[in-house]
Amino acid sequence: MGRAQVKLLLDTHIWIWSLLEPQKLPKRLARELRSSKNELWLSPISVWETQLLIETKRIRIVKTDATHWVAQALRQMPLNEAQLTHAVAIESRQVLLPHHDPADRFLAATAKVYDLVLATVDERILAGKGFRTLGN
Repeated sequence: MGRAQVKLLLDTHIWIWSLLEPQKLPKRLARELRSSKNELWLSPISVWETQLLIETKRIRIVKTDATHWVAQALRQMPLNEAQLTHAVAIESRQVLLPHHDPADRFLAATAKVYDLVLATVDERILAGKGFRTLGN
């Protein structure tokens, strides 16, 4: 018997690291991202958050702007889109997190609504309840 497929929702930093700094990924998480048995998902919230990080120079890219970089990244690493729905918006106010960061709330809610495992190393998200995570 093989192991079961895991449907992973990538936290924004996991998506960025997998593209720009894969050495930062914990070994287990890197292995799960590489496994052909797993499905990889991304929320539009992570696309939005990445564009903000590029625009505010918290992520440095060369020879392109945020919009083009994100479009290229999405082509480079094909992912399933975990659409932002009314159910996700409603759940974002119900998930139990020790903080109120809106992006994190939307990602946790997306994981719960779509029955995905949120891949993150953010301790504040890992401390949340009511949704599944995969960390270190």
